[in-house]
Formats: sequence, C-alpha cells, structure tokens
Amino acid sequence: MQKIVTILGPTATGKTRLAAELAVRLGQAEILSADSRQVYRGMDIGTGKDLADYVVGGQCVPYHLVDIADAGTKYNVFEFQQDFWRAYEQVVARGSQPILCGGTGLYIESVLRSYKMVPVPENSTLRAALRGKTLDELAEILKTYKSLHNTTDLDTPQRAVRAIEIQHYYREHNIREREFPCVESLTVGLQIDRELRRERITQRLHRRLEEGMVDEVRRLLEHVPAEDLMYYGLEYKFLTLYCIGQLSYDEMVRQLEIAIHQFAKRQMTWFRGMERRGIEIHWIDATLPMERKVKTICSLMSENGML
Repeated sequence: MQKIVTILGPTATGKTRLAAELAVRLGQAEILSADSRQVYRGMDIGTGKDLADYVVGGQCVPYHLVDIADAGTKYNVFEFQQDFWRAYEQVVARGSQPILCGGTGLYIESVLRSYKMVPVPENSTLRAALRGKTLDELAEILKTYKSLHNTTDLDTPQRAVRAIEIQHYYREHNIREREFPCVESLTVGLQIDRELRRERITQRLHRRLEEGMVDEVRRLLEHVPAEDLMYYGLEYKFLTLYCIGQLSYDEMVRQLEIAIHQFAKRQMTWFRGMERRGIEIHWIDATLPMERKVKTICSLMSENGML
C-alpha cells in the first residue's frame, strides 16, 4: 500500500495551497480533501472552498471529495471513509501520489488509524425521548456514553442528538470503532501563532462577507430548511439566524467570529490528541515562504523513502 502525505492544520493556515504547490512539485500527485463541509455542493464561500488554490502556475491539480453531496443532507465520517478509499485506490492506480489535506481531525484520523466504522440508522424512539432537551442536557447525556473532547458534537442540538444516537447504537451492538492502522502516512501540520491566526480568521471572515456569503446562504435557504442549514454550524448557523431575522448583522458577525476562533482552538486540541494517540506530526511554521515549506516536506518524504 502506497504511503500518503497528510497536510493538516487549523483553519486559515493555507493547507490547500501548500498541498497544491507540493503536488505540482512532485509532478504526479492528487489531493484528497478531508473537510467535513466542503463535500457539499453550493456551500462554497462559507466553507472556504477556494478552488483557485488548486491552480498553480496555470496547472489545475486533481482533487477529490469536494462537491460530492447535496446541501441539506448529513454526510458523515462513515461515508467519508468509504469515499476516501475509493478515491485513494483510483489515485494510486494512476501512479499518482495521494495527498490527504484538511482540517477535520475526525476524518483524517479515521483514515490514519483505520477506524472500523458502521452505518448507524436513525433511532426514532430515542430521538423522541430527546426531543426538546437543551444543549446542556444533551451534553450531560452524551457524557454517560463517552468522554467529551473539543469536537463539533455539541455545536447544535441536532448534532448532539446524532452523537448520542451513534454511541447508543455502539453500546447496544457492542461495536468497536477502530482496528489497527493499514495505511502509512507522512503527516505534516501547519502551525501558526495564536494571535496571527486570530487576525487571519477575522480578515478572512470579512472578505467572505464581502464576496457574498450572505447571498449564498439566502440561496441555500430557498431549498434547504433553516434547521438543516444550521446543522452545519459556524457560518451556516449564524448567517441563517441573521437571514431569518433572529440576529442583527453586527451581532451575527460578532458571534460568528468568536465561534470560528473557538473552532480553530478545538482543531488544534484534536491534532494534539492525535499525537498522544500515536500519530507523529511534523509541524511546520505556516508563515514560512511557500518554497521553503514545500522543500521541507520533500526532504521529509526523501527521509521516509517516498522520493
């Protein structure tokens, strides 16, 4: 099985652009996205789906696992794992180097640690019992099933109910979530000073608002119920609340900016947890010149017999 290169890091660190630059340098490489929201069609500005990042020097780097699900559906890690392996096998069959790139720690870890996932059906009886409970109440229930980490399980009541549903199913059926790893990865992380990260997040948020993020959400609301759109959290939660009149524009921007900062912190918490769980991450300063970052990864690849 061919080794993969994994590029991870919190939001606003330039992961996609680095992956594309590396792919061009390698000559024959393809990118597999590990972003839990960029899988959705039509959710472009809010998810940071900067497709121009895949174009380097006029060359478009092949990418996968972007725009593969309809907005309003609930794509999950089980589906991601299946889609990843299908795409991975196709990339390898073409003789290309697979590069896994993204910021969704659970998706990345499901590949690197080869989680054994099972599709969990909806439990209407359990959902009925949980209906009307607050997010705090749902969190307390979820704690009875597993230790709570800084994940997106508690972003919305819908997500919390689904998390409880999954854990309830696992407990009832005595399912183990993971097996031994079966893929080797050279894993590179992009790190950035906390204050600079906050500055980049703020600048990017205002840029996306200027680019039409509100109009994007309004278009989505024409065919996706508000509750379903808010399920995706962050931009789609707060902009939906603004669009349906529950938040003023200024309050929406303020709350969303705070939420994105908190999200970036949770991402780093997850990545540090991955290290504790045995995944070696080679950290690179995200502010280094692109050429130097690419050279550093190539040197690591050479040391690991990948070049």
